[in-house]
Amino acid sequence: MRERLVVIGGDAAGMSAASAARRGRGPEDLEIVAFERGNHTSYSACGIPYFIGRDVADAESLIARTPEEFSRKHHIDARIRHEVRRIDLDRRAVLVRNLDTGGEAWEGFDQLMIGTGASPVRPSLPGIDAEGIYGVQTLDDGLVLRAALERQPRRAVIVGAGYIGLELAEAMCAWGLEVTIVGRGAGPMLPALDPDMAGLVTDAVRGFGMTIVLGESVTGFETRAGRVSAVLTGQGSIPADVVVLGLGVQPNTALALDAGIRLGPSGAIAVDGRMRASAEGVWAAGDCVEKFHRISRRPVRLPLGTYANKEGRTAGINIGGGYATFPGVVGTAAMKICSTEVARTGLGEWEARDAGLEPVCAVVESTTRAGYYPGARPIRTKLIAERGSGRLLGAQIVGEEGAAKRIDVLSVALWHGTTVEELINMDLAYAPPFSPLWDPVLIAARKAWDKVAATR
Repeated sequence: MRERLVVIGGDAAGMSAASAARRGRGPEDLEIVAFERGNHTSYSACGIPYFIGRDVADAESLIARTPEEFSRKHHIDARIRHEVRRIDLDRRAVLVRNLDTGGEAWEGFDQLMIGTGASPVRPSLPGIDAEGIYGVQTLDDGLVLRAALERQPRRAVIVGAGYIGLELAEAMCAWGLEVTIVGRGAGPMLPALDPDMAGLVTDAVRGFGMTIVLGESVTGFETRAGRVSAVLTGQGSIPADVVVLGLGVQPNTALALDAGIRLGPSGAIAVDGRMRASAEGVWAAGDCVEKFHRISRRPVRLPLGTYANKEGRTAGINIGGGYATFPGVVGTAAMKICSTEVARTGLGEWEARDAGLEPVCAVVESTTRAGYYPGARPIRTKLIAERGSGRLLGAQIVGEEGAAKRIDVLSVALWHGTTVEELINMDLAYAPPFSPLWDPVLIAARKAWDKVAATR
């Protein structure tokens, strides 16, 4: 008999799983139905800030496959504006609401793929429901915010100084708005960056003409005629025509939890290496699941599109009759704010100590190209190594053009347990337009090894 796969969530994890399962099993053997509560399937969520900032001209450019393409090319029934309200494992069915008609129906499954993603943190503060306050997670959210910017507001306040907050601050600048970023930490991007590296980002933000207020929590929002007019902090009020929440995301686990599917210690859905959840025939992937961190050896929540696609593919291969495992993550990420690039991988200094490791750190200042070559820009590289062994534990880079992608070398080194001593002699490409004779990565490795050797 033909089996039926039901997919909850029509973006990266869910549709990667559906596509991989289809490659393994044809439509005569496996029926695939995907339910997506939004208006789009398979789009680049990471591209949304650049669509908002008009680097990307239209939303369609971010969509990889439409529901019609899934149906025509892959025999996958992808239904937008259909929200799964409940999972009944005994009944082997999900309760689905058609958001256009309001009608509900039970849809049976043999295999279930959960790709419910995550939602922006929206704290319960006075005035939080006022018009003009936006969270950005889906393409629909991006469309709403861009339409609001076309009404030509003058002042924007970004609440949160993490990846999303900084990317959206750049988008606001592209519209010519006065931008204020409010972060409760001592620096931006903490704890993804160590404080000494985060300070460079603070300097860059201010250099681009933005205001950044650190060590301050938002306590509420002033409103006028139902619309936000200011953001309230302990230091007073900050006038605002538009407020964007960049406080991170929480995994969408309510459906799984209500169905009795186990969550892990991180608060996201627990899965094994094949992406199987705790219930028979149930798989999960993406921002709603926890990941195994290969350096800290702990389960973590890291909501990144790269992981969602890889995890979804892994689940789909297994659903399709093959065998695949997802081996974990090292936390590699990159972003930019205007001309400043930021990247990190592995553990920071504090994270290493928290994981029970003894870190030794090295920080070097260099340039992205040979110093005499036109366009050479500053770059700071930080390596975190293990005392005694010299094993690389993490790395952070802040610089300008050509800085961020250097993190990939260090990510590969982390993945394979490389020591900083071994890293010194790695055969990296050199030409004056691309790096100094000693690449910043190699200079940092050399300095880190000197520190490790001195502790032996």
